[in-house]
Amino acid sequence: MGGYQPDFWHWWILALGLIIAETLLPGTFFLWMGVAALVLGLLAWLIPSMGWEVQVMLFAILSMIAIVAWRKWQKKHPVESEQPMLNRRGEQYVGRVFTLEAPIENGFGKVKVGDTLWRVQGDEAAVGTRVRVTAADGVVLVVELADDSATPSSPHSV
Repeated sequence: MGGYQPDFWHWWILALGLIIAETLLPGTFFLWMGVAALVLGLLAWLIPSMGWEVQVMLFAILSMIAIVAWRKWQKKHPVESEQPMLNRRGEQYVGRVFTLEAPIENGFGKVKVGDTLWRVQGDEAAVGTRVRVTAADGVVLVVELADDSATPSSPHSV
């Protein structure tokens, strides 16, 4: 019972399709599957007697190896950004001094940064007290009382 036998160029067409999909749906997932299909096309060209079952299995294995290898490499070599805090707004405010808009009661209060009110966590303090941001915990700024000897930012600056 003879069945369909994919040729090497089928894998190269699949590789091209996956690489095109990567450009439309970024995430470096389809790219590495495309690389696996390209390598498998080369193997199918070198070993034309390879059955379709072996080809599909090799494609799956090569895809997994390529994706896992890329992710490990990416963790060891992260992309350096000119603006590392771009998507971490709260961390941009660490070290800055602001004035409390709402008192810190039961550990929480509010400060105004630009036109936004931020929830803050810290020791009890009254409205108008100046606090320094020491950390950001998600959308909550962790603060401490600011000593008056420091040169603070404008209370409402961004």
